[in-house]
Amino acid sequence: MTRPQHWAVVGGGLVGAAIALRLQAAGFEVVLIDRGDARRGASFGNIGHIAAEQGEPMPSPATLKSALGRLFAFGGPLDFRARDVALWGPWALRFLAASRPAAVARNAETLNRLLDDPLAAWGRLAVLADAPDDLIRPTGHAVVWSAPEAARRGLEAWRGARTGTATFRPMEADDLAAYDGVLAKRPAGGIRFTGTGQVSEPQRVRDALLDAFVRRGGHVVRDDVTAVRPVAEAAEVVLAKEGVIGVDRVVVAAGAWSAGLMAPLGVRVPLIGERGYSVQSAEHAWADDLPLTVFEDRALVVARFSGGLRASSHVEFGDPSARPDPRKWRHIEAQLKALGVAFSDAPDRWCGPRPTLADYLPAVGRLQAHPAIHYAFGHQHLGLTLAAKTAELMEQMALGRPAPGWLDALRIERFR
Repeated sequence: MTRPQHWAVVGGGLVGAAIALRLQAAGFEVVLIDRGDARRGASFGNIGHIAAEQGEPMPSPATLKSALGRLFAFGGPLDFRARDVALWGPWALRFLAASRPAAVARNAETLNRLLDDPLAAWGRLAVLADAPDDLIRPTGHAVVWSAPEAARRGLEAWRGARTGTATFRPMEADDLAAYDGVLAKRPAGGIRFTGTGQVSEPQRVRDALLDAFVRRGGHVVRDDVTAVRPVAEAAEVVLAKEGVIGVDRVVVAAGAWSAGLMAPLGVRVPLIGERGYSVQSAEHAWADDLPLTVFEDRALVVARFSGGLRASSHVEFGDPSARPDPRKWRHIEAQLKALGVAFSDAPDRWCGPRPTLADYLPAVGRLQAHPAIHYAFGHQHLGLTLAAKTAELMEQMALGRPAPGWLDALRIERFR
């Protein structure tokens, strides 16, 4: 049987770039379409963490119980833009349904299958891209707490959590002493993970994937996609400036903006722009051998990249294209100051939307009504973590190979 040869991938973030490279390397002719504004999406300013340990579904009774105390109005990281209630209101009702114990158990099983050794998947993709050895760093990470009681509760919670292929151990005094040179006060306790990792810099990874894609003959078009349409047994992509591109198959991987492309196809998905904020400083005193560190009781993550020290926080629900809220950046910078972390007074500030579906599982598959149209979006906080694995799954679909049964749980038709 002949297979479709011409593919378009809509979206050039880490997920889209990984898929485009995998398809091109598999022998397909691929065009990747991206508007060209790298800072717009979550792939630019994320914390670079390969989070194999995140096996607990976010929708859960525990999340609901702690939500009020985590609101931004009370000094926490969680915020709902009041003017965007029409966006997050219906989404929140779906989130509540996904928090029922039976749904949590089902979603946990699927999530942990997705999270099966993401470092290995990234290793395979890095080899395919002929990427530098330091691009993917299997260095693990640390979770620390400022107060003894927070450390006790945190350790107890992690001991009861699903952590997939990642493991951890309580940090010893020597481990905690490593922070003496960068923090005003040594953490009261912490845990050290193995089986997780970080990248040298998210944009450096994306650039490596796109460079390899082009070297293999892939084509990149810088334009806005206004529509994706089925045409007989094929498809076409409508561009804002360059007209229409006809292809055999399309993959919609446009992150938080994917829902707008799916709606005209009769697919309405509970996708929200869950925005995160980060700041980065070229000047810092964070030691090279200190791992990516989660200050869990402060809802703050700090990681050293090749371009500087980055700190990230906040979960803001609303319009993915809305203007940033400067209070979020000031909050992060105040947290860094309270910790004693050396940081620029004028850091590079970023805000971008994580594409999040109401059950916190991505949508990966092909449309039942329009089989020429595939999709891969909704990876929430795990876009970087799952990009390599998602690309492998999409390659298997493209090659017509049998898909694992659990992948049905990621079909977009689950939302009706």
